[in-house]
Amino acid sequence: MTDTVRDVQNAVKNGRVTPAVRTKFQAVALILREERARVRASGTSEGRRNEQLKRLDGIATTLAVAAVRDADLLALLEEDAVVSSAALTYKRDLLSAAGVAPEPEPEEEPEDVAATPVAAPERRAVPQSVISRQLANPFLAPDFSAVAAAPQRSTRPRRLGRWDLVPALLSSFERASGGDVACMPLPPPSSAHTPRGLELMQHQGQVVAAAAEGHRTFLLADEPGLGKTAQALLAAEAAAAYPLLVVVPSVVKTNWAREAGLWTPHRAATVIQGSGENINGFADVVIVNYEVLDRHMGWLGGFGFRGMVVDEAHFIKNTTSQRSQNVLEIADRIRSRTVRPLMMALTGTPLINDVDDFRAIWRFLGWIDADRPLPPLIDELEDADLTPADPEFYPNARHAVIDLGIVRRRKVDVAADIPARRVADLPVDLDGAEARSIRAAEAALAARMVERYERAMAHRAASGIPVHAPADPEADDDAGAPLAVDQHDADGSDATDTTDPAGTGTSEVVDVEGLAAAEGLDVAVAEVAAIDHDLVRRVARAELKDSATDTGENVFSVVRRIGRAKAGLAADYAAQLARSAGKVVFFAKHIDVMDAVEESFTRQGVRFSSVRGGQTPSARQQQVDAFVNDPDVAVAVCSLTAAGVGLNLQVASNVVLAELSWTDAEQTQAIDRAHRIGQTEPVTAWRIIAAQTVDARIAKLIDSKAGLAARALDGSDEEVAATTDVQLEVLVALLTDALRG
Repeated sequence: MTDTVRDVQNAVKNGRVTPAVRTKFQAVALILREERARVRASGTSEGRRNEQLKRLDGIATTLAVAAVRDADLLALLEEDAVVSSAALTYKRDLLSAAGVAPEPEPEEEPEDVAATPVAAPERRAVPQSVISRQLANPFLAPDFSAVAAAPQRSTRPRRLGRWDLVPALLSSFERASGGDVACMPLPPPSSAHTPRGLELMQHQGQVVAAAAEGHRTFLLADEPGLGKTAQALLAAEAAAAYPLLVVVPSVVKTNWAREAGLWTPHRAATVIQGSGENINGFADVVIVNYEVLDRHMGWLGGFGFRGMVVDEAHFIKNTTSQRSQNVLEIADRIRSRTVRPLMMALTGTPLINDVDDFRAIWRFLGWIDADRPLPPLIDELEDADLTPADPEFYPNARHAVIDLGIVRRRKVDVAADIPARRVADLPVDLDGAEARSIRAAEAALAARMVERYERAMAHRAASGIPVHAPADPEADDDAGAPLAVDQHDADGSDATDTTDPAGTGTSEVVDVEGLAAAEGLDVAVAEVAAIDHDLVRRVARAELKDSATDTGENVFSVVRRIGRAKAGLAADYAAQLARSAGKVVFFAKHIDVMDAVEESFTRQGVRFSSVRGGQTPSARQQQVDAFVNDPDVAVAVCSLTAAGVGLNLQVASNVVLAELSWTDAEQTQAIDRAHRIGQTEPVTAWRIIAAQTVDARIAKLIDSKAGLAARALDGSDEEVAATTDVQLEVLVALLTDALRG
C-alpha cells in the first residue's frame, strides 16, 4: 500500500492525475477507513492500538496533502462520493497482495435477482399519500405528447463540433469578465403575483417579471439576504410551474415551507421528512432535503413536476457525488416529461474553488450535458461565427451563457431597496433524541402548571366562590409568592379576583359547548372564555419565581437545551453564509453552545475567532483583530453578553443569532456590532428559531413587545418590555395552550 501511495503522490506532484491514479487513491482511502475502524474496535493493548493508528494516520496525512493539490482527488474523500467498481477491484487486489483475505461477496441467486428490483430498498420509499394521489386518477396515463411535439435539436452541420466547448465556456468567465457583474437583462419589476399585504423589492420583482414573460431557466446568484426564496416561489407562480419540487439543505427546509405559506398562501406545501409517511401527496410545492432525496428518487421522478428549484446549488458541484447525480437525474426526467419546465438554481456562491464549479449547475439547468453545450446555447455560439481560437469568442460566449439566465445582484447594488438593518427569521426543525427530550420537558412544564391551575380551581369550587365576579384591580400586586395561587383560592380571602385583566369576567365552566351555545360564541372563543386568565397569570408568576431557585427542569433549562440542540444547524448555516457572502458574526448566549459551534467550524475547516467572557482585554482585542484583518478568518464567535457591546465588527454584513435573548434591546445591541460607522452594506441578522418549541414563542413575544417598527430595526422609540415580562408571557402562553387542549 505504501508503494501505491507513493505513486499517487508522484502523479500529483507531476500534474498527471489520470483515472488510474484516482482509482488507486480511492482504493487506499477505503482501506484506511476500514483499517482505522477495525483497529479502534480491536481488543489489543492501548499501546499497540496507538502505534497502529499512528502508522495509519501517517499514510492518511500523505493522501490528504496530495488531495489538497487536486480537486478531483479531494472530491473522492467526501462521504457521498461514488465508489467506482475499479476502485473496489483494486482494493481487493491490494488486500490480497498484503496477505489479507478480502471478505467474500455474497453470491446472488438467480431467482432473487429476478424477484428484486434493481433499486436499493431506501430508494423505493413511496409515501401512502403519493399512492393515493396516483389512485385518484387511475386511468389517466402520462401525456408526453407535448414533449414529443416540441422542436428537436438542430441537425445542421456544426462548425464547432470538433471543439471541446465546455472548458472554453467555463474559461470565458475567467478571461472575459471585463469587470462586469454577470446578470442577464431583466424587465421592469412586476407585482402582479404578490399576495395582498406583501411587497416585493424592486430587484425581486424583476425576476418574477422575467418568468412571467416566459424565461424558464435561472441561476439566481444574488447575495444572501436579498430574498432569493421569495423570488423563486413567485417565479413559479408566474410560470404556473406546479407541482414544484424544491431541493434544499436540511437547515432551511422548514423556512421554505414557511415562506411558501407566506408568498403563495393558496398553494399547499409539504415537507418530506425521512420516509415521507406524513407528506401531502396532493401538495403544489414539495420540499425535500438533499440528505433524504436518494430514497425518494423513484416516485419523485414520475410525479409530474413542472418546475424544480435547487437551493444552495453549490452543494451539487461535485458531479461524482450521489447528491449531485440524484439532482441531475430528476432534472433530466422532468425535462423529458414537461415542455420548458421552470428550472432554478439558487446560490450566493456559484463558485467555491474555480469556474469548473459551474459545470454541475449548468447541467441541472439544461444548458450543457456532460460533454457539450445544448440548444439554444450551441446555436447561439454557432451563429456568432467564432471559435475558441478567436479572442472575441470568449466575451461573446460569456454573454451567451449569462443571457440564458444568470442573475447576480449584490447588497451594495440594491441598497436603496432594502433596510439598513433587518432581522430575518430562519426556523429549523429539531429531530432525534434531543428534540424528543426537549418536547417532553416542555410538556412536563405545561403539565405542572396545569396541575397547579386545576388544584386552585378545585379550591374555588370547594369554597363556593362565584363563577363570575367583578374584577379586582389590585389582584396582581400580591401574586408573586410561589404558593400564592393555592393559598389565595383555598381561604377565599380574595374571592373577587376571578376575572381576566380586562375585567370582563372569567369562568371555570366545564361545558364549553354549552357556553358557546348560550353566548352565541364560536367553540374556540368559548374555550378561551372558560379559562380564568388572571389565575393563569398567577400560576405563571409562581412558576417563574420557582424557576429562579429551582435546579430542576424549568423554562430556563429548556431554553438552554434548545440552544444546544440548534448549535449544529446554526453553525452549518453560518458556514454557508461565510462561503457565500464573506465574514459572519455569530452570537450565542451559553458557553457550551459556543464550544459546540466552534467544534463544528473546526470539523468543516472554517477558521474563526472567539470573543467570550473571562478573556483579558489584550486577548479579546487579539481575537477581534484576527477577524477584522485576517481574510482567512471567516467567523467571529461571540458571547451575546460579553461581546454585545463595545466591539467594532463592521467588516461583516451578516450576523447569526443562534440563541434568542429575552429582550429585543440585547438583540439589537448584538446586531449593532456590525451595523456601525464604516459599514458600507446593509446588515442582515439571521435569527435561528427552533420551530414548534418554546423558542418560537419567545421570538414572537420579543417582537410583539418591541413593536413592529422596532422589529424592522428602523430606529423605533417604542419602549421595550422588561426581561421578566417576556419570561412571564412565555409561561402564560404555554399554560393557556395546554388548558385549551
